[in-house]
Amino acid sequence: MSIPNEPVQRPVVVLLHSSGSSSRQWQGLTELLEPRYRVHAVDLHGHGLQAPWGGDAPLTLADEAALAAPLLAQAGAAHLVGHSYGAAVALKLATLHPQRVLSLVAYEPVLLRWLIDDPDGAPFARDLVAVAEAVRRALAQREEPSAARRFIDFWSGAGTWDALPPDRQRSIAARMPSVARQFDAVYGEPLQVAELARLGIPMSFMTGADTVAATRRLAELLRVALPGARHELLQGMRHMGPVTHAPEVNGRIAGFLRTHAPSGATRAKRPGAGTPA
Repeated sequence: MSIPNEPVQRPVVVLLHSSGSSSRQWQGLTELLEPRYRVHAVDLHGHGLQAPWGGDAPLTLADEAALAAPLLAQAGAAHLVGHSYGAAVALKLATLHPQRVLSLVAYEPVLLRWLIDDPDGAPFARDLVAVAEAVRRALAQREEPSAARRFIDFWSGAGTWDALPPDRQRSIAARMPSVARQFDAVYGEPLQVAELARLGIPMSFMTGADTVAATRRLAELLRVALPGARHELLQGMRHMGPVTHAPEVNGRIAGFLRTHAPSGATRAKRPGAGTPA
């Protein structure tokens, strides 16, 4: 029986950004989705307004996922959207809280461990490991801008770093120690494909047609492992497609969400409704 004057709540969408970025990456998508959804863009450790990781143990994807878990608990269930490292966090979050995730969209999740464990993945894993090592060497010499240049130009193409405005360069360089910790997190992540297959939720994976070899290989592994998911190869895009081609990527994300949250609303329970007296 419906409750008179019961408030209508929009579905919740949680957005997780890429390494070196922040929740501001999703401003355009947030504006697009907000008429139909309650949108929460999360800052990961050491990015945006979130403090760097301060734990005694190395950072893990579970530690990053814990930043978004309260949003899922508060909403009851939510849709997840992630890009790159944020997409890997989204996948981990879904496996940790499978009953609270309605659907998942991931643009090029950087599942480095999968490449290391893949019999044919060694050349692709070496590319990412080489970037991580170059970043660490530069940071050890306190050359954050050099670390950032190596990182940005790997993912976006030679010359991308030099083309960034100085204030953007400074903000990315300041985040590089946290980026190095994120490499450790994906290197040690034990997430298995069987855990994703068991989720039984709608999933969409997007890959740029012009991306680096490592994430192209990951897209192949995901396509084989999760044949029931939607897999898209987006022409003219690289790893940073959600930033460089935001209108197109955002439109695809919004379309996927409309398909899997067609009513655009869920009814909220009154305080105490449905609970034992």
